[in-house]
Amino acid sequence: MKEPRPPARSPAADAPGLAARRAAADAVQSVMETGHPLEETLERLTRELDERDRALARMIAATTLRKQGSLRALLRTLMERGIPEKARRVEMLILVGAAQILFMDVPDHAAVGTTVTLVGEQASTAGFKGLANAVLRRIAREGKAILPDVADQPEWMVEGWTAAYGPAAGEAISRALAHEAPLDLTARENPEILAEKLGGRLLPTGSIRLVEAGNVTALAGFEAGEWWVQDAAAALPARLLHPAAGMTLADLCAAPGGKTAQLAAAGARVVAVDRSAPRLRRLKANLARLNLTAEVIEADATRLKAGPYDGVLLDAPCSATGTIRRHPEVAWTKAPADIVSLASLQARLLANAAELVKPGGVLVYSTCSLEPEEGERQIAAFLARRPDFSREPVTPGECGIPAEWINAAGEVRTLPTHLPDEDPRYAGLDGFFAARLRKG
Repeated sequence: MKEPRPPARSPAADAPGLAARRAAADAVQSVMETGHPLEETLERLTRELDERDRALARMIAATTLRKQGSLRALLRTLMERGIPEKARRVEMLILVGAAQILFMDVPDHAAVGTTVTLVGEQASTAGFKGLANAVLRRIAREGKAILPDVADQPEWMVEGWTAAYGPAAGEAISRALAHEAPLDLTARENPEILAEKLGGRLLPTGSIRLVEAGNVTALAGFEAGEWWVQDAAAALPARLLHPAAGMTLADLCAAPGGKTAQLAAAGARVVAVDRSAPRLRRLKANLARLNLTAEVIEADATRLKAGPYDGVLLDAPCSATGTIRRHPEVAWTKAPADIVSLASLQARLLANAAELVKPGGVLVYSTCSLEPEEGERQIAAFLARRPDFSREPVTPGECGIPAEWINAAGEVRTLPTHLPDEDPRYAGLDGFFAARLRKG
């Protein structure tokens, strides 16, 4: 599907903040129509903007996507006849305006005025300026009092989480995913010292948590390669291998390289495998900044012939529903059919990964998904096919992992509701699954 092409114009000629809001609306529309990742879309659409406007565009677009369920429900109550299909751009602009009014520290008049201006820019939408103005002014007057209490993710997702984790947990997960995630870092060494240096909080698992970090590349230690960005839950699978000097480990589907960096920083010899050349370029750049080394192989991990290795880490491609706090578009660009196709790919990856592990070696499988089909059920099916493998349960306290993050089978299952905190800015984890399997 072709991406929408915004009209060519110079951002410098716009009123303050208008270009950022236009880019945000363009990004949301493009993501919804193409399924492309938000970050990639924003990178393309905000190249001509200054740093401040790029940050504003990202915040508006991410907030609109993160709160889209309740925002769309609100518009349905305020516009009984809806908007003609040919004018979906108007609906997108009103959603962006409403997100600013209800969920951001933006003056109401700025959100209303810029949105109405954007509606009037195109001949196909200009006739709806009055409607946009009236709807947004009502939202500004009545605020969150008229906001429906509905899930901010699709019904099929919430129903799946409810079935998997129970009604209370399903609702709690949905609410947790509607909040922006904090910034977690993994230190190359000495996390205690780095946490103090950055004014962050050292988590029990060894990750460092920051809030209001601003420009990540401007943080102390970035240029020196002292740390890399990695959610606290995403840092667990590599630690389950207990990497150390003298071990030879394979990291499958390795890009962009956070887990490769963990293994290499521990002193292991690492072979990083990924099928995407552009993603491998990013992995190499990250390793260079961190002053770490790994053997990098561009290959399809379902067909790779190599090893055997002491340990294999397979962080498999998945629906990424556990990362909706960081990537809110995931809630709206995935469908039930994607879970089925991804589970099939994961099974093929697991089958080949098993062949790369030496007798007595370890295979760690992980996904950043909340769906049991991509986690617990995937491992159960694998073990039924491969009696030469068995679970090596994770024990409470191992790698700083508390008992509540470990299921009855000894597998790691983190939820967005884990790691609660009185300050919600510090709370939560990505939803992750990880199982450790021993061969022979």
